[in-house]
Amino acid sequence: MTTNYTPDAKTQLDMYRRAALLKANDEKSRKVIKSGRLIMPYYSYRGQEIIPSALCSNLNDDDYLVTIYRGIHDMLAKGMPLKDLWAEIAGRVDGTCKGKGGPMHLTYPKKGIMVTTGIVGSSMPVATGIAWGAQMDGGGRVSVATFGDGASNIGAFHESLNLASIWKLPVIFLCQNNLYAEHTTYEKGTAVDRIADRAAAYRMPGVRVNGNDPIEMYAAAREAVERARAGEGPTLIEAMTFRFHGHVFGDADAYMDKEQKKAAMENDPVPQLRKRLINDGLATEEQLSHIEKEIEDDIEAAVAFALNSPFPEVSELTTDVYGEGARA
Repeated sequence: MTTNYTPDAKTQLDMYRRAALLKANDEKSRKVIKSGRLIMPYYSYRGQEIIPSALCSNLNDDDYLVTIYRGIHDMLAKGMPLKDLWAEIAGRVDGTCKGKGGPMHLTYPKKGIMVTTGIVGSSMPVATGIAWGAQMDGGGRVSVATFGDGASNIGAFHESLNLASIWKLPVIFLCQNNLYAEHTTYEKGTAVDRIADRAAAYRMPGVRVNGNDPIEMYAAAREAVERARAGEGPTLIEAMTFRFHGHVFGDADAYMDKEQKKAAMENDPVPQLRKRLINDGLATEEQLSHIEKEIEDDIEAAVAFALNSPFPEVSELTTDVYGEGARA
């Protein structure tokens, strides 16, 4: 990084509000599944809340975000409404995709949250294509692709970075390196020590940051966004973090280092940010507790809304799937 950016008090409080929402939503999601009220695949992002919270504090509503199936935290941080989200993961007609997307295929273009797929690494070519469109229309919008460390080993990663660099596209490649690709440790699946170092092959900045540090993460995201808006091309950010749970809900995570996991959870980034705000005099205990209570109430209302929403009609299976009209 060449420039030091420090978010003001208002921005830091905004980051906490987002991070607290993500933490509470994940915890509620796991409770609802355990209760049997919803049966669905779920990929917990717990432990990675700071990354999208800091990123999205630098983005506008019309900037684009293309994330992955472990990306509900990215979507909520970007502004996806809770009721729309919960109705979708519950498979109800009031969801963002009328119940057809489910928890792994969410989208909400009103906030720039574009198509999500279950294909590892698919966010990168999609975000690159969207960035090309943004460059052509000249509106100053940026596109962000988020992905995990394992996805940096597939062809789409290299193809996307290469093309984005050639055309100087306004795209940010944000790798949330949580040290595990599905059930595999980083060292067993990745030849390089730092994913950020791969940026050199494509002549773009490669930045490695502590993704659990809100100030450091905010600064890296801001510099990348400003670079993209100025027409200077893409940036690769490797944000170091740790996922607290297994690859998918129900995974016993026997492959995870127990001491490493314990240390990460003891240093939970969301309470750490909360403590920092109070110690630095940027917020009071009462102020943050009020924010947290509002979030809890909003999540409870969203869950109730989702479970009371009707299931889609059978005809919805083919709506928006096949073209309408007479065949030639």
